[in-house]
Amino acid sequence: MTIKDTPQEWEIRATETPFVGNKTSVRTDDVVMPDGSVVHRDYQVHPGSVAVLALDEEDRVLLINQYRHPVRQKLWEIPAGLLDVPGENPLHAAQRELYEEAHVKAEDWRVLTDIYTTPGGCDEAIRIFLARDLSEAEGERFEAEHEETDMEHARVPVGELVRRILAGDLHNNCLVVGVLSLVAARGGDGLDALRPAAAPWPARPFAS
Repeated sequence: MTIKDTPQEWEIRATETPFVGNKTSVRTDDVVMPDGSVVHRDYQVHPGSVAVLALDEEDRVLLINQYRHPVRQKLWEIPAGLLDVPGENPLHAAQRELYEEAHVKAEDWRVLTDIYTTPGGCDEAIRIFLARDLSEAEGERFEAEHEETDMEHARVPVGELVRRILAGDLHNNCLVVGVLSLVAARGGDGLDALRPAAAPWPARPFAS
């Protein structure tokens, strides 16, 4: 048995979209089960996202603190954003988000990990990049709006983040998965063995 996620699509008898929002929508599919029964499956349709674990020369991760209304909390997170343009190169989107949210650029980019956030109820796919060799971006700072106007920034050592994740102090999925993946990669084949930034991403195919 090979432990690897594989594409598969069960028969859909009917589908409708009862809600269409600004960036996402809700879809209802009538799906044929292996026993022949048909069930309704409601899920959020999402364009996909990218996130950036930016690691500086002092082994600190760049964090942002942002209000998240659905959970009624201000969360510490890593820079992230939507794939606004269909087929957009995820590396370009990640570089844009790092600039807009932190006014930082990076010279070394790798794919850290790819995840589905909540595959039981949403088709959102996220690619988390590792960015190193950081420096301040050139030009004017991006003008923030909405929740981002209240955003705070910090740089926190990797070891402290691991402790706070395991203590239940930090909850953002990209931060948790990114930091623990970083530690796992270091304990395995090393960061230079990570996939290149342009590695294929079947969940969200893109042009080179």
